[in-house]
Amino acid sequence: MRALVVVGMLAVVALIFVVVALVRDTQGTAGMADACPEDWPRADVNLRESKEVKINVLNATDRPGLAASVGDNFRNRDFQVKKEATEKKQIDDVAELRYGPKGVGSAHLLRAYFLDNAEYVYDPKREDDVVDVVLGNSFQQLATTTEVNQSLGDLGAPVAPPGSCPMPVDS
Repeated sequence: MRALVVVGMLAVVALIFVVVALVRDTQGTAGMADACPEDWPRADVNLRESKEVKINVLNATDRPGLAASVGDNFRNRDFQVKKEATEKKQIDDVAELRYGPKGVGSAHLLRAYFLDNAEYVYDPKREDDVVDVVLGNSFQQLATTTEVNQSLGDLGAPVAPPGSCPMPVDS
């Protein structure tokens, strides 16, 4: 009987500690737009499905037709390819992902298709939700579905870039 009283008392004390910790929690809004400076852009950090992602595919190599073939590959994976073009300046990287605050979640998904080997160019003044995928000289091929899923697991959730705040979920 004494053991039941002791266990009951321990349970009550533990419950009190949990309630006090939850009530006094000051980190409940940490990283949310409420605590964000007014002039900072709000980044859409929702991870998108491929059918919701709008991209422009740009060829920054000397390989003719690369933007068209990669654009077709993205279309086959349900992406909305808006434009395929040639970029004047060549890049040596695998790819560059150029995006603004509304494209953060989309760019995060695209990172997985390049196995996190692409350079990320965030422009806080950009107003659209389109991500420019600029293919570089080191580009070989897009990742397979299995590799993309593994890469997404490794990358974790999208994060608002420096100088921006995460957009509230109901926006």
